Amino acid sequence: MPNLVKTLPLADARAMVAATEAHAAGLAINKAFTAAMSGKSGKPSIEPAMSHRAQSADIPAAKDNSGLTLAAGIACIVLVAIDLRPAIVSVGPLLGQIRGDFGISNAQASLLTAIPNLLMGMLALPAPWLARRFGRDRVILAALAVLSIATLLRAFVQTTTQLLVTTAGVGAGIAVAGALISGFVKARFPRHVPLLMGLYAMSIGLGSTLAAAATAPLAALGGWRLGTGTWALPGLTAIAAWWVVSRSEGIGLAPVSAVAGAHRHPLGSASAWLAAAYFATNNFLFFGFLSWIAPMYREFGATQAYAGMLLASFTMAFMLSNPLPALLSRREDRRWLIGLFASIALVGLFATAVAPTFMPLVAIPVVACGIGASFSLGMTLPLDNVSGPEEANSWTSFVLFIGYSLGALGPLTLGLLRDRTGSFQAGLWTLVAAAAFMVSLAPSLSPTRRHDRLQRAGGAATQLS
Repeated sequence: MPNLVKTLPLADARAMVAATEAHAAGLAINKAFTAAMSGKSGKPSIEPAMSHRAQSADIPAAKDNSGLTLAAGIACIVLVAIDLRPAIVSVGPLLGQIRGDFGISNAQASLLTAIPNLLMGMLALPAPWLARRFGRDRVILAALAVLSIATLLRAFVQTTTQLLVTTAGVGAGIAVAGALISGFVKARFPRHVPLLMGLYAMSIGLGSTLAAAATAPLAALGGWRLGTGTWALPGLTAIAAWWVVSRSEGIGLAPVSAVAGAHRHPLGSASAWLAAAYFATNNFLFFGFLSWIAPMYREFGATQAYAGMLLASFTMAFMLSNPLPALLSRREDRRWLIGLFASIALVGLFATAVAPTFMPLVAIPVVACGIGASFSLGMTLPLDNVSGPEEANSWTSFVLFIGYSLGALGPLTLGLLRDRTGSFQAGLWTLVAAAAFMVSLAPSLSPTRRHDRLQRAGGAATQLS
């Protein structure tokens, strides 16, 4: 038998290992049940026998206990995602009015976008701990409440300090809620990760598009305060949607008491750092370009309505491109897609930098198409490299921390360059360089999960021999 295992193909060895583990688990369950029936214990305990399998399996055991259907899960994810960007996007078209009210510079005004982005990175790291300590669904509900309250309060501030503090509240709510969605997807719908993450990203784009299109008309009715404060309302539907999730899971509001299984920490993984660099660069492009589209084209002579239309064209193309990777990808190695969409973003940014006023309604959506699809790929990359929801939360929080922390420099960099040079040209060429760097990362972004599984199966087969 030992010699036979040595000569088995790797696929057969994997099957033998799985069968051996299942047999051992069955013996342990039978032993526990026998002990319980004979009075040796108050109740049978199968957790030790099953804990390793439940923690390492792609489909967690808790999935079967959830009453949430795929359609209901999609609806709840969409409603929450729509709420995660309007409080940021609505500031862009109104930066001029806000600067006038508070007497701040372009660099200071850029903090209204940079602060939420920075917090979306910094607070991504403690989000998994908060979920384990207080319960994932409870934490998400609290984060959505903070987002809505901060968005509403910002409409009533009277000082620059109050403006920045409420903006920080916006970033905190978005950060914590956004960091935990991917773990929910991995835990409940592991076979539909690309689809759900694509829809999640598309819904973020939808919220951005609605904010970009409606903020200026709202501001025309009641100033920047009405234009930004209105976006507290989608938070109510988001809270209601996640309440449905928590009720359907039953245990969703309770803290997680089980000890998580051991898994690779992303800090020591080259693949995690590469994924984080890719996501950070894409966020640098997204937030940098998004924050300054309207002010930039206003400076080029566009009316406020036309500048708002250009911003809406960006967010619309971003939204429509989000599901493209899920439609085009049929395997976990998505490097060709990463290279393709990064190149599309590069082409659009190059055209904008060379001739910003030439057909912007074409060039800007091209940029958005590349960035939008790259965003979905960036959200999926961590999940391609992990095996379970706990590891998914860890990798996602790490990638979001790096990605949003460095991505927050996008608006600030363009604002500083505008103040220093007197134009947006230097900022545009900086975005071109960043897009070229993103293209160069594509060949290195191969997923490690499948390779690691084969190595583990091969190692287990060798041990059996």
